[in-house]
Parts: sequence; structure tokens; C-alpha cells
Amino acid sequence: MTTPRTEHLVLPGVLTAEQAAATVRGILDVQREDGAIPWFRGHHLDPWDHTEAAMALDAAGEHEAADRAYTWLARHQNADGSWYAAYADGAFDDVTDRARETNFVAYIAVGVWHHYLSTGDDTFLERMWPAVVAAVEFVLGLQQPGGQIGWRREDDGTATADALLTGSSSIHHALRCALAIAEQREEPQPDWELAAGALRHAIRCHPERFLDKDRYSMDWYYPVLGGAVTGAEAKSRIEEAWDRFVVPGLGVRCVIPNPWVTGGESAELALALWVMGESDRALEILQSIQHLRDADSGLYWTGYVFDDEAIWPRELTTWTAGSLLLAVAALGGHEATCAVFGGEFLPRGLDPDCCE
Repeated sequence: MTTPRTEHLVLPGVLTAEQAAATVRGILDVQREDGAIPWFRGHHLDPWDHTEAAMALDAAGEHEAADRAYTWLARHQNADGSWYAAYADGAFDDVTDRARETNFVAYIAVGVWHHYLSTGDDTFLERMWPAVVAAVEFVLGLQQPGGQIGWRREDDGTATADALLTGSSSIHHALRCALAIAEQREEPQPDWELAAGALRHAIRCHPERFLDKDRYSMDWYYPVLGGAVTGAEAKSRIEEAWDRFVVPGLGVRCVIPNPWVTGGESAELALALWVMGESDRALEILQSIQHLRDADSGLYWTGYVFDDEAIWPRELTTWTAGSLLLAVAALGGHEATCAVFGGEFLPRGLDPDCCE
């Protein structure tokens, strides 16, 4: 095992170099030999969280391990371009949820672009391009006339037209990354550009096109994190619901009114704040969730029920650690992470400036 690169993963009150290295090793210890990264050993793998953990490995310089994670996706992609929603312990032949969720499928584009920017490996981009194309085409096959993306396709092929704001916002980010890959390869994809523009317009201007999930903090910050809502509009959105979701000193609620803060949502909000240029508040959020850190493994507990002062569930998840490492990497100036989430090299102006 290599020694993780931690110089940009050191953040006062969040991670020392030794703690950062321990967190990276914690993810590596969970990764299977074939590259799969389940939530933790004995639990399932889903493609989105698998990719999030792989991105964290790239941020730490563990490029070979990240490459194996993306190779796992390429090897086990379904014929229609998708992946299943859950695989037991990351075993490709033990599927526990055969639905195919669009935001899970799309996220490969974010990971592949992040890996390429981390390594400059053109051979990797060449190898992964067919998987990215197939994934994007699967996802756009569920785009609705209003621009939003249907949530999932069931195992029997039935498409779910209902759209999730969080999922569609993540897909918006993924489409922009896919377009950046296409531009790098000099293979323009005008249909993807149109789809991304329609999706952004729906996210910004038509909340009625999405299922009402505004009790969930992810629906609050994900339009900002996914790059669909920017500038003064983003600041207004975050300020409007700050007191609903942020519990000072503890982190971010997952869902109102539950007295439960979660590490993944907290780290993602910190990353969204960094995207907005609010690094000081991002740092405060990351500092507030260090009570979730497990000193032995370097990983993080999924959440904390503050009314009962209890860790719940008793799970140390790779994706929680991954989301924290990516937020720290952005604040620490890791070029690839900053570019992928900050929007450098990603297409802009894909929809009208005003809501109509």
C-alpha cells in the first residue's frame, strides 16, 4: 500500500496529516481486490457512493486504487448502460436491488473526469469513454418533456417518470462533466448540451416538476452543489433554509424534523459553500462533525441522534469519509477536485438566463 498524499488534506480542526492518511487507509481497507468499494464490508455497494469513494482516493493520490474502482464499473455495466442500485458487499453477481437509478448511473462521468484531471491519463479516458457514453444515453432516456430526469427504471423495464430534485441536480453536474470529457476527446455531443440546458432550467425555474422532498437537506443544497443554481440565487437559497437544517456545533440535519445530523450531508453542504466562495462557513461545518470520527479506523459514523446523544446507525461508511475528504480537498486547493466542483473546464450558459 502506498502512503497517501495528505498535504492538501490537512485542515485546522478537521484533519491532521496523520488523520487524513488514516481516513484514506480506512477506505482502502474496505475496497475489494476487484476494485469494488461497498459502504463497508458486509453491506452493499451502490454505484454513486462507490464513485464518491474512488474520487476521494484520487484526491489522496491513490490513483491505482481509483482506477480499479472505475474498471469495476466498466466491467460490470449492464447492456443498456446502467448499473443496478445495490450489490451485496460489492459482488457484481449478487444484486440485491435490480432497479437502475439515473443519478447513480450518471455519476460515473464526474468520477472519470476527476480521475483524468488528477492523472492526465489519456489512455484511461479512452478506455472509459464508451462506459460514459452508454451511461449518459441510459440516463437521458428517462428525461421528461419538462427537462427533469425520471428517477429510475425498474427491473421489468418500467420507467419511473417522477423526478427527484437532488438526483436531477447531481445528474446536471454529471452531464457537464460528460460534456467536458467529450470536448477533451473532440467528440461534440450537442444533444447532451440541449439536455443539460433543459435540466438546468427545470431545476432553477420549475420546482413543481419534482417530487416534494423539501424536508430533506439534500434538496436544499444540491442545486447549488450540482452547479444548476449559482451566484446571488445560490446565496439566497442557502440563507433561506440555513436555520432549518444546520445544527450549530453538530452538523446538518438529514431530514426535518428528525433530530439527526449526518456526516455525508454536512460534508456536501461544506462543499456547496466552498463552491459559493464561502470557505469560512465550509470550514466551520467540517469542524462541527468531527464528533463523528472513529479514531481507530479513521472513518466516520453515518450520523448522530442529538436528542439521545447516540451514534446512529452504527455504520462507518466509505462514502461519508469520501465526501469529507473531497470537501477538505477543495478547501485545500486540490486542482482536480476544485475544477470538478468549482466548474473550471465545465460548460456554462446551457439555458436561458431567466425563468419563463
